[in-house]
Amino acid sequence: MPSNQFQRMVFAFLTVLVTVHAYVFYSLYVINGSTLMQVTGADSVIHAINAQGGISMFGKMLPIWAIVLIEFIFAYGLECIMGSPCSFKLACKNFNPAETHPVIFESAVICTTVGLMCPVMSFLATWFYYPYYAGFNIFTLLANWMKLVCFNLPFAFFTQLFFIQPLVRTVFKFLFRKKNEKNPSF
Repeated sequence: MPSNQFQRMVFAFLTVLVTVHAYVFYSLYVINGSTLMQVTGADSVIHAINAQGGISMFGKMLPIWAIVLIEFIFAYGLECIMGSPCSFKLACKNFNPAETHPVIFESAVICTTVGLMCPVMSFLATWFYYPYYAGFNIFTLLANWMKLVCFNLPFAFFTQLFFIQPLVRTVFKFLFRKKNEKNPSF
């Protein structure tokens, strides 16, 4: 879909912008929401986060906007350096883009991107959210990483395939529609 480097960067930006917000919501509300409310005694997740002074990242309490910004920076960098280029090359090893139906080829690229990005971002998140106050243990880190991959992989697969990528592709097509399509000549 993106035809030049600028368009690839915009496409990655849109994808990561939606994805990071979805993952922060998923992580805070779906996975950890009841624990946060139970620990703080709050009646909602946002009240629990405010009661504890933010979210623990790097062993310090940070506001949600800082969490989103940090995750966005890392995810965007990885998407541009590894995710998009490698997933396209890997999909091309099994499918010829010129001969394969676009929906099948795009689905292969999405699935490959999820397969690459999910373990890497889960590993980074394991470092970001590690409970450093309890001391560091490599086996705890690896166990937390595997747990995060198990939580995130199904979520990543289904949201990317059925929600995020269709939304991003629609926005991208709107932003980069050709002038001929805007003003057709008679």
